[in-house]
Amino acid sequence: MAKKNRDDDLLLEEDEITAAFMGDDDLVENTGSNSGSEDPVSDEWDEDEAVPGQLAVDVYETKEKVFVKARTAGVNKSELDVSISDNQLTIKGTLNAGTEDGVENYFLQECYWGEFSRTIALPVPVKEDEIEAVLKDGVLTIGFVKLKQDTVKKIQIN
Repeated sequence: MAKKNRDDDLLLEEDEITAAFMGDDDLVENTGSNSGSEDPVSDEWDEDEAVPGQLAVDVYETKEKVFVKARTAGVNKSELDVSISDNQLTIKGTLNAGTEDGVENYFLQECYWGEFSRTIALPVPVKEDEIEAVLKDGVLTIGFVKLKQDTVKKIQIN
């Protein structure tokens, strides 16, 4: 892909980043510029519109357990809400930026601050009454005991 100048490069990178987060490959065009149609991504940000961020997680298993790990650095235990229902785990919380007195202008602001939420369908049935959650060094680790297949009750059909 040929690029014309530095401004076009920056525009293309912004479009690619937007497409990655929005999940819309149509936002990235070969020239990196708008084709004249209405721009699907507005340059104006509506600060009143609350859009919770999505928490990145790792989900893995051992022989006996399923684990979910999430980076929650900067979140207090009291600001985390973790729940399970019908084999679906939900993690909610708030990242507080604190206050920066005297700030007149941000040159770069990449960190997400505010509410986040993530709901995950666990890959195998688990014992919902045997869960251990630990928050250590900014990492939330939740362990679930797997429900053994032999504990599943078969139902006789008459």
